[in-house]
Amino acid sequence: MNIILLGPPGAGKGTQSERLVAERGMVQLSTGDMLRAAVKAGTPVGVQAKAVMDAGELVSDAIVSALIGENLDRLAQDQGAIFDGYPRTAAQAEALDLLLDERGRTLDHVIELEVNEDALVERIVGRFTCGNCGAGYHDTFKQPKVADTCDVCGAHEFKRRPDDNEETVRTRMAEYRAKTAPILPIYDARGLVRRVDGMADIAVVTQSIESILDGK
Repeated sequence: MNIILLGPPGAGKGTQSERLVAERGMVQLSTGDMLRAAVKAGTPVGVQAKAVMDAGELVSDAIVSALIGENLDRLAQDQGAIFDGYPRTAAQAEALDLLLDERGRTLDHVIELEVNEDALVERIVGRFTCGNCGAGYHDTFKQPKVADTCDVCGAHEFKRRPDDNEETVRTRMAEYRAKTAPILPIYDARGLVRRVDGMADIAVVTQSIESILDGK
C-alpha cells in the first residue's frame, strides 16, 4: 500500500504517519528528512544535493526523484510508503508514477487532511513543549496539570517554536494551497483522492484513514 498524505503544516500528517508506521509497518518518506539524511550519510544523491544547496540553489526535481528512488529501493517488497511533501508539481507526479512502476509498485490513495484554517492557526500558535523531555502542551487544549510543571518529567522550562506565530502559519498555509493545487486535479481524475476531517480527534482521524486503507 503506497499513499500520498496531504495537509497544511499542523494538520497532523506527522502524527498520522507515525501511527501508520507503528501499526502497519509503513515507511514515511518525507523529502526534507530524506534530503538531510542523504547529505549526512554522503550517498551519491546526497553529495549531489549538498553541492547544489551549498551553492544556494534549489534542489532540482531530478535530484528529489533520485532521492525518492534511492529510498524506495531500501524498502522490503511488502512495505508500503507514505509520501509526505512529494509530489508538489505535475512533473513530480509523473516522475512518481514512473518511480513506482519501475519497482512494481502502484499508488493506492491520496489522502488529504482537510482543516479549518482559523482553528488550525489557534492549534499551532498555542502549542508549546517541555524544554527537557519534549512533551507537548497547548494554551487552550492541554495545559500541564500543575502550572509550570511538566506532567512527564517535572521540569519547569517550556519552549515554543519561533515560527509558531499567526503570520508565519498563514503564509505556510497559503504556500501549501499553491503547491498542492496543481496535483489534486491529477489524482482526482484518477479517483485516488479521499478527504478526511483533519480537525477531528486524533483517534478519529486515524480510524478514518484506516478505513480508507482497508477499503471500507
